[in-house]
Amino acid sequence: MATTAAAVWGRAEQQDFRSRVRGCLLGGALGDALGAGAGGRLEELREAYGPDGLTDPVPAFGRRGAVTAATQMALFTVDGLIRAQVRRDTGHWHPPTDVHRAHLRWAATQRDWGPDERRKDNGWLAREEWLYARRNPPRACLTGLGDDTLGTLDRPKNPDAEDSGALARSAPYGLLVGWEPQLVCQLAVECAAQTHGAPAVGLAAGAFAVTVHGLARGGSVEAAVAGALEQLAVRPGHEPVTKALARALGAVREGAPDADRVTALGAGEDRAEGQLAAAVYCALVGEDVRHGLRLAVNHDGPSAVTGALTGALLGALHGETALPPAWLAELEGRATVLELADDFSMEMTQGAALHSATDSSPGWLTRYPRG
Repeated sequence: MATTAAAVWGRAEQQDFRSRVRGCLLGGALGDALGAGAGGRLEELREAYGPDGLTDPVPAFGRRGAVTAATQMALFTVDGLIRAQVRRDTGHWHPPTDVHRAHLRWAATQRDWGPDERRKDNGWLAREEWLYARRNPPRACLTGLGDDTLGTLDRPKNPDAEDSGALARSAPYGLLVGWEPQLVCQLAVECAAQTHGAPAVGLAAGAFAVTVHGLARGGSVEAAVAGALEQLAVRPGHEPVTKALARALGAVREGAPDADRVTALGAGEDRAEGQLAAAVYCALVGEDVRHGLRLAVNHDGPSAVTGALTGALLGALHGETALPPAWLAELEGRATVLELADDFSMEMTQGAALHSATDSSPGWLTRYPRG
């Protein structure tokens, strides 16, 4: 595996990167929250909210701005990636293991009442009490993380699971902008196998991560998707995902965007490649973040997933300042998301000043233990 680029980051580069990291994580959470309030058929949404369907966040799980397991797991993915960088000083370097351990900490939030102070590896994120809530976690994520065994490409967990549970947590891999695209893709594919074994799920996760990677590096959506297709082309069994992405690119030229087009791309059912295609389409045709997210959640399928994927893409593309401020004001856990995003940005750009094999910041190791 490659590490973050060794080149010195200039101040403007660091600020741009931090804005895109914040945009990706906050955007994903916003799309997730908007979609969580949909939770019904398009016909019902139009009856309840008018011909345009759901256009602003509405209460879900007892409040406006509530997020689902998609955001919870994405945050723990980030935590695992930071810890992989920190633990590298010890001579141990296997990011899938650190991500797996982070997702096991997420699994504990789904069964415990609150943080277990006896766990020495919690760090700060697993002590955030608001995360201890069940928000429609995918069954395959719960069963795949039901024991400590690491699912691998040779022996994946839930080999028949084809839903979008692994895809929805995969945006953070794309924020490793110092890595080469093929390594970003490989990491996402390997980590998907920890809960979802269907080949198309892993490849969809890899394609999504590479697309985020291209956007976080400053590219366009079209160029980022082209990069993802290039990575998929050499992998066996890529056809379902590459065909889905090709349909998304082609749909842009078929007329004005609408709910029927989003549904036809695969948003209407919970399959990873269809959700990926729908999100890419919404990111391509969205006039701004608000429009793209509204398009993403108004259909008959799992709106929170489509919203989370689209929000992560648009946030990585435009940065945090493009996100709707009124929606951000009500977002559950916004302070946590921001804090984690800034920690990730600091680790990736200034990690050498925070820890080394011989000298490390005690505060940083308290937040991200090496154990």
